[in-house]
Amino acid sequence: MSGNIQIAVVGSGKNDEQIESLAREVGRILAERGCVVISGGRDGAMRGASQGAKEAGGTVVGILPGSHKRDANQFVDIIILTGMGHARNAVVVGSADGVIALPGGPGTLSEVALALKMGKPVVGLSAWADIEGVKHAHSSDEAVRLILEEVR
Repeated sequence: MSGNIQIAVVGSGKNDEQIESLAREVGRILAERGCVVISGGRDGAMRGASQGAKEAGGTVVGILPGSHKRDANQFVDIIILTGMGHARNAVVVGSADGVIALPGGPGTLSEVALALKMGKPVVGLSAWADIEGVKHAHSSDEAVRLILEEVR
């Protein structure tokens, strides 16, 4: 594999302190291991992962559903505007070497399903354990370890 490993962190876009904190930890660990963090670039788990990666000196890519840079969270380095709405989920997971999926709703579920259809490894962190093909992790460290084992 050439270049940096790119890992998508997906999860609820709602402002949930617990999920955002978990995502922040995942983003931090990924950045410390030299990975580029990709997300939908907005709120909730996306902001948490972006913040954690940025604080650890990592690179953060936000793939947004709309066409306005101002919609990205403040921790995104590279903003990709798709104008695709929910269809941008395919770009998020398609751009990643692997996916770490936190708790979320139908949008997150679509990202998990698309990643599996694309043959991308998926690790569920405190979520998605009942979906065939998703490896399950109980901690941020375990999630990062499992995804990196799959993509290296």
